[in-house]
Amino acid sequence: MAEKGIEIELDRVTKRYAGQKAAAVEEFSMVVPAGQIVVFVGPSGCGKTTTMRMINRLIEPTSGKITIGGEDALKIDPDDLRRRVGYAIQQAGLFPHFTVAQNIGIVPGLLGWDKKKTAARVEEMMDLVGLDPGEFGDRFPRQLSGGQQQRVGVARALAADPPVLLMDEPFGAVDPITRGHLQDELLRLQSELRKTIVFVTHDFDEAVKLGDKIAVLGERSTILQYDTPDAILANPADDTVAGFVGAGASLKALTLMRVRDVELGQAVTVRADADPSTVEAGDAKFVLVLDRRDRPVRWVRVNDLRRATSLERVGQPVQDLVSLQSTLRDALEAIVNEGGRAIVTGGRGEYVGTVDLSTVTEVVQQLRAGA
Repeated sequence: MAEKGIEIELDRVTKRYAGQKAAAVEEFSMVVPAGQIVVFVGPSGCGKTTTMRMINRLIEPTSGKITIGGEDALKIDPDDLRRRVGYAIQQAGLFPHFTVAQNIGIVPGLLGWDKKKTAARVEEMMDLVGLDPGEFGDRFPRQLSGGQQQRVGVARALAADPPVLLMDEPFGAVDPITRGHLQDELLRLQSELRKTIVFVTHDFDEAVKLGDKIAVLGERSTILQYDTPDAILANPADDTVAGFVGAGASLKALTLMRVRDVELGQAVTVRADADPSTVEAGDAKFVLVLDRRDRPVRWVRVNDLRRATSLERVGQPVQDLVSLQSTLRDALEAIVNEGGRAIVTGGRGEYVGTVDLSTVTEVVQQLRAGA
């Protein structure tokens, strides 16, 4: 049974650097609720990363109090504290000369877990983030894509089952499609694990998608607004927050709605090992080819199907997918990339349905009418 998240409280936490007049972070007070994702969003240099790093004392606060699960974090040995708080950063921060399995097993090893227990945990974590242990365990970071490296980074941060996870721009260095998939993966993991997560980003859309609550920060980590995403979108506290929300509020509101909230369509599907001549497509112009684990791989024109002798290579690869965790804004982007409709997958990448442009357009119209 995974350890659930615990409450974090920061009470008038300040950080002053020698030789600088102004504090980097001044009198920062906040309660991060147990088991929720709280996102710090703000401009570069506002102190959001400094504030987050004081929670696990990678940066020592000058004054103030931090409690984690009711325990004074400033009285815990810093190394011990960092082993109890997961930490995931941009570029994953993996050790290049360690294999994937060795990277994930670092903290359990430091905590004195035996080899058998560590190996079982590594395998469990790789499964959890969607990496086959047999295929990826012995690879080195340089042999992975950016998205795969970030998955390993998250697996490593969760390996010792910490109740708290700190994430500093963890998906900032990957392309937009991979970033969307990693965000979906984090939301799926969180629905299972219920950790307490503090997540730093400069991207307001990412904050709206991921946060149970968002803290919009100004200079010296001044809290301009701390509320739920829908409350901030509906009622920005001041002009600075309104600037973050930006134009196109009804499009941003699509970030509050998930693919699981709308009725899905269905494509005609066929297994890759099926005989093309046996496929009944009805009125459909395309069929969707699935692999042996029901994961979508290619779209095939029905006209091409009639001439094919095998489904192994015919058709066009699926370019972009969304999951049930994805936002309708993600779905809209995928629909554009895919030319009319996006494929929706479940928790293990299996096909569950499709979402098309008319569905999203209808939601936008409803949002505008409501506004």
